[in-house]
Amino acid sequence: MRVLLIEDDPMIGASLQSRLGHAGMAVDWVTNGADALDALAADGYGLVLLDLGLPDRPGLGVLEALRRRKSRIPVLIVSARDEVGAQVAGLDLGADDYIVKPFEFDMLMARIRAVLRRQAGHAESKIVVGDITLDLASHEVAYRGLSQLLPAREFALLHALAERPGAILSRHQLEDRLYGWGAEVESNAIDVLIHYIRRKFDKDIVRNVRGAGWMIPKEPA
Repeated sequence: MRVLLIEDDPMIGASLQSRLGHAGMAVDWVTNGADALDALAADGYGLVLLDLGLPDRPGLGVLEALRRRKSRIPVLIVSARDEVGAQVAGLDLGADDYIVKPFEFDMLMARIRAVLRRQAGHAESKIVVGDITLDLASHEVAYRGLSQLLPAREFALLHALAERPGAILSRHQLEDRLYGWGAEVESNAIDVLIHYIRRKFDKDIVRNVRGAGWMIPKEPA
């Protein structure tokens, strides 16, 4: 999943970008509201993590501008402002959740999973598509009687396909979901990840559509 991190503190921003990256997310990091709104104009993100104390404009102003564009991208406010008024204002302007700094990283990940569940209409942290079950909390994948814990990048690829079952995602679309700005991506990176996934399960877990991309069928085989 591609995440936009809007955070002006260099230590917090670098730490979150690294830890979320290790969790399998492609994280683009900006440090001010103007750059955030420019990045969000592309509308390619699955989640926004928004600090409120930005140097050029209030984070709530960024949120308000995003919602005026009718964008439905989930927004999780991550702020040191712990007063009730700030939390109420953020939620009323369209934030999906609010977490106060400092926080435990595991709690942030749980909040992210909860926001994404609500966005997708799921009651629990599992996605079931055809023969595949993905556990978003543990990164465990079950397929036709086999169960494996997948590395973050392999899980992220399956997650991207499972979010749009039956749809063909191109190499560029998958790279865009799995890698952030400036990441060096080998030309065969997606092929290698799919090879590893198939080797753990079966070649049919991810279907290749020649010349177009890859997909996961909606229905069990």
